[in-house]
Amino acid sequence: MDQPSPLQPVPDDKDWTWVLQRPCPDCGYAAADTDPRDVPRLVREQAALWPGVLARADARTRPAPTVWSPVEYGCHVRDVLVLFAARVGLMLAQDEPAFANWDQDETAIASRYAVADPSVVAQEIVAAGEQAAVAFERVGSVGGEADWERRGIRSNGSEFTVATLATYFVHDLVHHAWDVGA
Repeated sequence: MDQPSPLQPVPDDKDWTWVLQRPCPDCGYAAADTDPRDVPRLVREQAALWPGVLARADARTRPAPTVWSPVEYGCHVRDVLVLFAARVGLMLAQDEPAFANWDQDETAIASRYAVADPSVVAQEIVAAGEQAAVAFERVGSVGGEADWERRGIRSNGSEFTVATLATYFVHDLVHHAWDVGA
C-alpha cells in the first residue's frame, strides 16, 4: 500500500459517535458531562483559543508527515463550526433531516488547508464560532424544550438529537485544540 504523501494525512475513517457514551481517552472530553445549553459558551471559548495557536511560529509545520499542522487543524475547525451551525439549523427547520456526507479529508485537499494563511484562518474561526454559537442559542426558540429532542441523521446512519449533536460537536472542537496543544 502506498504511503500518504506529505500533503495528505492518513484519512480518519473512525466513527467518533462513541464519545457520546464515554470520555475521550486522548483529550479527556466527556460528552455525558456537558449540558447542551452550555454549548454556545463552550463554542466561543474554543474558537477564542485559535488566534493564539495560529500566531505561533510553528502554525504551518506538521509534527509528522501524516499529521496536520495547526493551520490545517484550524481550517478543519472552521469548517466544522460552519457545518454544525448548518446542521442544527436544519434540525430546527425540518423534521429528521438527512445530513449530506462531508469528507473532511477531501475538503482539506480541495480547500488547500496546508497553504492557508494562519491569520486569516484565525479570524474565520472566531467568526464561524460566533455563528455556530448563535445557531445553538436558537435551540428552544422554535419548539421550546422539545427542540433538544429533534432528530437528524448523518449519511452513515448515525442518529442525533439536537442535544447529542451539540455535545458531540463540542468534542470535535476540544479534541482539535488538544491536537495542537492549545
